[in-house]
Amino acid sequence: MAVNGTEGPGASGADQRDGAPPEHPEIEIRVDTRRTPVYRFLRFLVRMINLVYFRTSVEGAGRVPAEGPVVIAPVHRSFIDFFVVSQVTGRKLHYMAKDTLWRNARFGRFLVSVGAFPVHRESADREALRRAQAVLEAGEVLILFPEGERRSGPLVRDLHEGAAFLAARTGATIVPVGIGGTATVMPKGARFPRPRTVRIVVGDPLEAPARSSGGRIPRSRVHAVTAALAEAIQALYDQAVTRAGRA
Repeated sequence: MAVNGTEGPGASGADQRDGAPPEHPEIEIRVDTRRTPVYRFLRFLVRMINLVYFRTSVEGAGRVPAEGPVVIAPVHRSFIDFFVVSQVTGRKLHYMAKDTLWRNARFGRFLVSVGAFPVHRESADREALRRAQAVLEAGEVLILFPEGERRSGPLVRDLHEGAAFLAARTGATIVPVGIGGTATVMPKGARFPRPRTVRIVVGDPLEAPARSSGGRIPRSRVHAVTAALAEAIQALYDQAVTRAGRA
C-alpha cells in the first residue's frame, strides 16, 4: 500500500480498540511544531512562487480550521500538488519524505524543522501511521493524499482509508481539497513545471469517524467517511478544473 494512503495494521479490516500505534522502539518520533526563521522564509518563498509563477488562487481557505489536528486531503494529479496545496493555510504543515534524505544528520534536522518526517521503505505503512498519528496528536496539520499516489484522469476513486482511520484515532478534522491545472503545469514525466494557472477549491470539513461505546473504531464508519471524502474530492476537483480551464 502506498505510504500516503496508510491505513496501518487492521485499519481496513478488524475494529481497533487500542489507539496507540504499533511498538517500534528503535525509531524516535519527534514532532517539531516550531515555526523557525528557516521555515517562515521557505513558506514565504513558496507562497511567492505559487502566486507569481503559477498564479495560484484558493477558494474556501477559511474552511481550514485555525487550530487543532487537521488532515488536508487533496486530489493528486501532479508532483507539484504538495507544493501548491500549502496555499490553503498559513499553519505549519507536515508531510512524509524518504528516510534516505536523513543520511546527513544536519540535513535531516533541517527537514524536520520544515515539517518533514522520515518513512522507512522496509516498514512504510506501520511507521507512516505512527508518525502521522504523532503529528495529529500534537494538534498539527498533516498533508495526506488519500489516492496514495499520482493518478491520471477525471475520476477520483479507490481512496485509501488512512485519512479516515487517522482521524478516528486522533479526532482530527479532514479537509478535502480539489486542485485544478497542475496536471498541465507539470504532467507525470515532465522535468520542469510550466507557468500556467492553478486553481484550488477547499471543501467543507468532514468530522472524524466516531468510536463505538466500547472504544473501538468501527470499520463501517471508516468506510462511510472515506466514501464521503471521495465524493467531496471529486466535486471539488471538478470545480477546480473548471476554474483553471484545464486538468
